[in-house]
Amino acid sequence: LNISGKAQRAPDGSPSYTCETAAYFRKLHVERMMKEFDKQTTESGLSSENDDTTVMFPFRAYFQVEHVTLKEAREHFATLESIFSELSEYRPFELLRSQRQRADYLITKQARVVAMTCTHAAIARSNLIELGFEYDNIVMEESGQMMEIETFIPMLLQKGSSDDTVSGRSRLKRLCMLGDHNQLPPVVKNTSFSKYSNLDQSMFTRLIRLGVPYIQLDKQGRARPEIMRLYSWRYENLGNLNHVVESTGYQLANPGFVHTFQAINVLDFQGKGESTPTPYYYQNLGEAEYAVALFQYMVLIGYPPEKISILTTYNGQKELIADIVSQRCGPGTPLNGIRPKAISTVDQYQGQQNDYILLSLVRTRSVGHLRDIRRLVVAVSRARLGLYVFCRQELFSRCHELKKTMDQLFSNRPTALQLVLNETYPCERPAGTDIEDKDNVFEVEDVSHLGTIVHAMQEDLLAQTEEGGGGDVDTAKDDNEG
Repeated sequence: LNISGKAQRAPDGSPSYTCETAAYFRKLHVERMMKEFDKQTTESGLSSENDDTTVMFPFRAYFQVEHVTLKEAREHFATLESIFSELSEYRPFELLRSQRQRADYLITKQARVVAMTCTHAAIARSNLIELGFEYDNIVMEESGQMMEIETFIPMLLQKGSSDDTVSGRSRLKRLCMLGDHNQLPPVVKNTSFSKYSNLDQSMFTRLIRLGVPYIQLDKQGRARPEIMRLYSWRYENLGNLNHVVESTGYQLANPGFVHTFQAINVLDFQGKGESTPTPYYYQNLGEAEYAVALFQYMVLIGYPPEKISILTTYNGQKELIADIVSQRCGPGTPLNGIRPKAISTVDQYQGQQNDYILLSLVRTRSVGHLRDIRRLVVAVSRARLGLYVFCRQELFSRCHELKKTMDQLFSNRPTALQLVLNETYPCERPAGTDIEDKDNVFEVEDVSHLGTIVHAMQEDLLAQTEEGGGGDVDTAKDDNEG
């Protein structure tokens, strides 16, 4: 592989130690010495594992041993066989110079598992067919989000009856499809194809609707039980794995919050709710500011930013939130450079999760595409420990399709954000218990109120940083805790 030094090269500069020369060395020297050893032990009548073979063993210097039994000699021979066998696997890389050739060799000769997207499978099919790529099993993850035509592509990556082949038979024996037909379907932007041609129906969903037997998981291991109940009504007999009930992280409350999940009613901000700068580009400045302010509050009381994700149901709102975060946590601010793990739309975040989710529903005039209950299931099932939803209560509480989830979000809980003062991350307060000191419970009136609180906290942080002669957010936070 061109990594041997000058001292290890032949007079003409060529590598003296290669996998090829190793194969010759094995055949002409090592195997000859092993056969000679076997011959001598047989003639000497040595058959017991503890018989001394030190004089006959030819590789004492290599293994740096002074005494060798027959059993140890066999073990050393096995070690040598393993070394030369590994070198023989590397030998093709001495002949294959380009990265593409080496990758093709690994895929067709060495790899036991090959992972790719359906799009890449379509692009690479002709090359894989030409290489003679073969496989027995396919596992399709998120198959509920694949169009039917996409589902067929991975099944056709080896020669079959339609290809010029002698056998005309595929080795494929097993197809395992993993997905959730209660979550979002494939994305088809053409409304006619989507609604009237059912192009947005995956093969996974079609097979379930046709009554093909399937296995449905009946326990979840992601969210707190109370968060799970927001969407468990969509699944038959959905329960919880033991760790979401018994582990410490799930038993403790979210520091600084009265509730583990809450819907916050966001009224018009600066005189307006949702806006559309361009058609179908929905934004809601009040909810965006509220979500970013809450993110700042969480970071300031000690939450790791990578444990927080901000989600929304529209691309326009996602861009607006990203802009506000870059301003509020940009150069010259105490939180400079700090970002949530993700700022994303619900559709793009399907299949992912995080400990704490801040969710903006955006719309204030009509429910919009969240009326699709599958999108709501995705939205409220991304959080493990905490879910805080910013929305217009009057609108979403009256939506019949969303009623079972919205009733849980709004019933028996205030629609104004409730915080716990003088509490930092992490805390030891058990979840679901009443807060002893009611004076520490603080109700945020609106986004401007929370913005004022966050601004004051940042001013305190700057003052502490200046007193300490510089530092970062974590240092100032530790000082505050002290």
